[in-house]
Order: sequence, then structure tokens, then C-alpha cells
Amino acid sequence: MKFNKSMKRLRSVDGYLGSAVLNYAGETLFVDQKKTNIDIAYSAAVFNDALRTVSNSSSDIGLSDCSFLETKTFDGHVFLINSTGDFYDDELSKLNIFAIFRDDGNIGLAKMIIDKTSKRLSEKLASL
Repeated sequence: MKFNKSMKRLRSVDGYLGSAVLNYAGETLFVDQKKTNIDIAYSAAVFNDALRTVSNSSSDIGLSDCSFLETKTFDGHVFLINSTGDFYDDELSKLNIFAIFRDDGNIGLAKMIIDKTSKRLSEKLASL
């Protein structure tokens, strides 16, 4: 699968710094960190771990797994979205998309693109 082509639209959003695609196990399948000195692969792994922790907490109170994690800081936004939630039983089609944006970036558009891109990538994987 060509992740670079799938992530092209996200890279064009104002404020974009970097992104990664991770499989269900948290392994990095794609990294783009050309616009930042941040170690995107490491950051994605850390946030993936946080997503799992939040998912466990959600389950503990009777809710479904966490599907979207957003962290807003004074100078940026970090997103991690689970592409499928409970839509696919096949673990191979589940992906997480991680992205970092400057605080002055187009955050609303970034969220929409991340959501659409992640679902499209999972649908492609599920059809393989």
C-alpha cells in the first residue's frame, strides 16, 4: 500500500509538521517528518500507548474503545485516530494515524482529513 500518496492531502494542510501510520500493534508503517525535528516514529508510539490506556479506561466504565485522541498544547496539536473502531474484526485492517500541527494551523480541516484518510486506508486493507 502506498501510504505516501494517501497522506498527501494531510501534508498540504496549513500548520502540518509531521505524521505517521501505525498498525494495530503500534508498529510504524509510514513516517513523514520532513517539516520538523521531532522524532515522529517515537512520538507516535508514545501516543499509541496513551490511546490504549485511554481505551482501557473507557472499557472500565462501560464505554467502547477510544477512537480519537487529541492533545492541545500551547504551541501545537497532536492527533491520533483509530481508523476503524469496532467496524472490522480483522486486526490487519486497523490502523492508527498520528499527526502533529502547529497551534496556528488549520486544525478543523486537519481533523476531517485525518478521519477520512484513516477510514479509506482501512477499507483498502480490508479489501486485500
